[in-house]
Amino acid sequence: MRFGVLGPLAVWTPSGDPVAVREARVRALLASLLVAPGRVVSADRLVDDLWGDVLPANPSGSLQTLVSRLRRAIGAGLVVHRPPGYLLDVPPDTVDSGRFAELTGRARRTTDPGALVALLAEALGLWRGEAFAGFADEPFASTAAAALEEQRLVAWEDYAGARLQLGDHAVLAGELGELIERHPLRERLRAAHLRALHGAGRTTEALDNYRKLRRLLRDELGLEPGAELTALQQEMLRAEPPAPLRRQTPPPPSPAPQTELVGRDDAVADVRALLGTHRLVTLTGPGGVGKTRLALEVARAEDEVCLVELAGLPRETTVDGLADVVAAALGIRDGTRQQSSVERLADALRGRRLLLVLDNCEHIVEPVAALVPLVLPASDVRVLATSREPLGVSIEHLWEVPPLDVPTPGAPSADVQRSGAVRLFAVRATAASPGFALSTENAETIATICRRVDGIPLAIELASARVRVLGTAELAERLNDRFAVLTGGPRDAPPRQRTLRAVLDWSWELLTAAERTVLRRLAVFADGCTLAAAEALCSGDGVRHSEVLDLLARLVDRSLVVVSHSADGPRYGLLESVSAYGERQLEPQELARLRHAHAAYYTSLAEEAAEHLHGPEQQRWLGRLDAETGNLRRSLGDGEFASRLARAMAWYWFLRGRLTEARRATEAAGSAVAAAWHTGFRLLTGEPVDSRTALRLRDAITDPCERAMAGWFLGYAATRFGDMPVGEELIRAALAEFEDLDDSWGVAAALSVRAVQRHVRGDLNQSTVEAERSLALFRETCDRWGRVQACAVLGRLAEIAGDYPAAATWQREGVELAEELALWPDAAMRWSELGRIALLEGDHDRADELHERGRALAVEHSDSAGQEFAEVGLALSARRRGRFAEAETLLRPWLEWNRRFEADNGAALILAELGFAAEQRGDADAAFDLHGQGLAAARRTGDPRAVALALEGLAGARLLTGQPGRAKGLLGAAARLRESAGAPLPPCERGDVDRIEKALHGEVPGSDRELQECR
Repeated sequence: MRFGVLGPLAVWTPSGDPVAVREARVRALLASLLVAPGRVVSADRLVDDLWGDVLPANPSGSLQTLVSRLRRAIGAGLVVHRPPGYLLDVPPDTVDSGRFAELTGRARRTTDPGALVALLAEALGLWRGEAFAGFADEPFASTAAAALEEQRLVAWEDYAGARLQLGDHAVLAGELGELIERHPLRERLRAAHLRALHGAGRTTEALDNYRKLRRLLRDELGLEPGAELTALQQEMLRAEPPAPLRRQTPPPPSPAPQTELVGRDDAVADVRALLGTHRLVTLTGPGGVGKTRLALEVARAEDEVCLVELAGLPRETTVDGLADVVAAALGIRDGTRQQSSVERLADALRGRRLLLVLDNCEHIVEPVAALVPLVLPASDVRVLATSREPLGVSIEHLWEVPPLDVPTPGAPSADVQRSGAVRLFAVRATAASPGFALSTENAETIATICRRVDGIPLAIELASARVRVLGTAELAERLNDRFAVLTGGPRDAPPRQRTLRAVLDWSWELLTAAERTVLRRLAVFADGCTLAAAEALCSGDGVRHSEVLDLLARLVDRSLVVVSHSADGPRYGLLESVSAYGERQLEPQELARLRHAHAAYYTSLAEEAAEHLHGPEQQRWLGRLDAETGNLRRSLGDGEFASRLARAMAWYWFLRGRLTEARRATEAAGSAVAAAWHTGFRLLTGEPVDSRTALRLRDAITDPCERAMAGWFLGYAATRFGDMPVGEELIRAALAEFEDLDDSWGVAAALSVRAVQRHVRGDLNQSTVEAERSLALFRETCDRWGRVQACAVLGRLAEIAGDYPAAATWQREGVELAEELALWPDAAMRWSELGRIALLEGDHDRADELHERGRALAVEHSDSAGQEFAEVGLALSARRRGRFAEAETLLRPWLEWNRRFEADNGAALILAELGFAAEQRGDADAAFDLHGQGLAAARRTGDPRAVALALEGLAGARLLTGQPGRAKGLLGAAARLRESAGAPLPPCERGDVDRIEKALHGEVPGSDRELQECR
């Protein structure tokens, strides 16, 4: 495939036939990927590009849908998923912008005017209109479109110059006319046009155009034409033939980088593109992030570059003093005219085309900010500045240099080794310790080191230098004292870059007293904080509450505080090394006071959130608590607030499936309420508990609201993993208490669990009534978690009735709600429920796909119950396909897991499946044993359908041993049980029964024939 962005978005086959991509949003997705072909665009960025502020209900799912449609249009192999998003996997020259860049690059390297004209003619011929036409105003494409348009104009200027050298004046004069109208202030383009007119004998017209340009420059910019245009006017007035174009003497070369730049290919491309459209680009970022090194790499592509190192200048440097330093770096001598240093520099730069790199501006920001706007308007110079804070002038375009990408914990080894941070560590460690090699054995340790130092290149390089002495494991351990470990940088580096502490000292010394106060107090937070939290904890001792916002903004500008934005507003955080540095600046008494105030603040926040986790604001407050996870965990360490905080967080932990964390936090809380919740969490995490204990714990609670809620929670846990009669007693009591309290949410929650209990007992009609009433109440209270629970029960009831379309509708509604709330354990279970329905409909491939999706979610979130449900579903599919060994391998570990609980429902099903597999393999003894155990477990559940399933299994085992009469009787008993429960087997669930009945009637020769699939 070939792609076009130099005009309206286009796709062609290799033979040149157009490919239709009709849907507007799919075209927008393709355009977003074509901004950077071959580079990953994060899913979050794509969602923002495609929907902006008006997000769909399920952004991730909607994006996946668009990706699927794009793959169908252009080929599945071209749109590749690679964390954290997607990329268009095509060579650069298959996109017309890449081909354009290749041709113009070759043109710049040639000295033959004829070859240059041929190359640029081909390059300009690729254009079919404006770049990214139709998308150029979209935020995701505007910068790239502007950069391409600037490159097009530069190519036209080079093309015109080469044609002038070849004497092609007359035709060129006409071709440049339209460009001049659209870009009247481009002096180089105007000079080429004037030369073409003059060379074509149209000197009077050329002089008239010059006068118009002069008036335009005066009126629009307050400037006179540059030296090249002024000299050209004099040539035309003297009626001289066109002079050859003057070449500039390049400035002294910039220093060549001493080491390979690792992990910055995308950054280099982005900054080069910005310099194509902006006169002043400032690279900002924290100390050690690699601003200077990136600037040098960007500059390597320029013909003329001058590096001006400013770190050694005193803070008292004036604008004229700075101009003298820049002039000296450029090799500009003092003139004879009486001029200021700034005027002399501006005059010397007039007409010159070069990239001026101003490195380390942060300590003299004011003079740099004053100088740059004075010299840029009079020249074709572009400035690339590096600074820990912006210059703050109107023409500035900021580009924040990010830390190198670090792998997430637990990432596959291949992903770890692709990480920019890990690759840099490996390159530098190999240089410092020749025996070192990156391997699967040390990759995760190196990834941990890179995460601990925030992906900052300087810190990574300092750490890698220690490998020779410490090795990777010991190095990772010692990073708790990072300032003692990360020392000993290269002797040829500036002193401020030889140790991590020196890097941060340089930034600290530039701060005011108030800025230092706020920065060190921010170290008390974990994973950042909101503005309100910062104002509460960082004010005092001379810093007013109203001043904190401005101080935070100044610290953000100085690249010491990282700001991120969400629906709930900005969050302010520190890199781990900055946080460690800030904590060292706190006196012990101030640190203790701050930690206590921090715990008080977040306990209050959690208690406020707990009031909103049932009802319409559930999603918003779940998100707020998600963002504050680090701060809430840190606050649990405060003895005064731990008990209150654990109680406030219990429901949040339950919704998020963080059961082990909840069990630990409630264990030491000490109150009767905490003890009840602790026991419920023990049950849900699979720890053996005597369910009768739950009744005593519930009765020990005196507060009616707390007793009802704790009783419900214990009843829910006992119903799932404990003793069903105890669960029924607890829920019955909780329902009555919620009704007395007039608590609609509580009534709905109790009914949802009781619907499950009725379903398990085989009372399907009453289960339906209570699930429907629960759903209605949850809808009234606008509680989406509750709707997920009620939908799950109604879906299972529809499945039992054989109404698979209705069952799928209920489960899909549940999965959509669960994913909206990021309730991943619930979402995992709903995906697997949809897998069960697909299995019953006979679509085994689809069933496996859905079960695998549920399993992946469950494993990702350490949800054992969800993983069990998914893998049992995969086993059901495997057995129905005759893959008995695979089914047994999946089932046996979960049989032991289920036997840890008082509830026998899971064990009864697994024993039945293992028994059927044994029977179909012809192992009568194993089938009898397994179905016998299954029958005992099924009877303990009280579920007639489970008992019927065990009897059907025993019928197959009896038939296998030549007892058809016994088999027929068992099948009859099973059918009567199902009828009594109002749940006869639907046609697609009769596979095992039909197989056994056919064998009874001699229709199938041999009872070990593969199960007939329902299609």
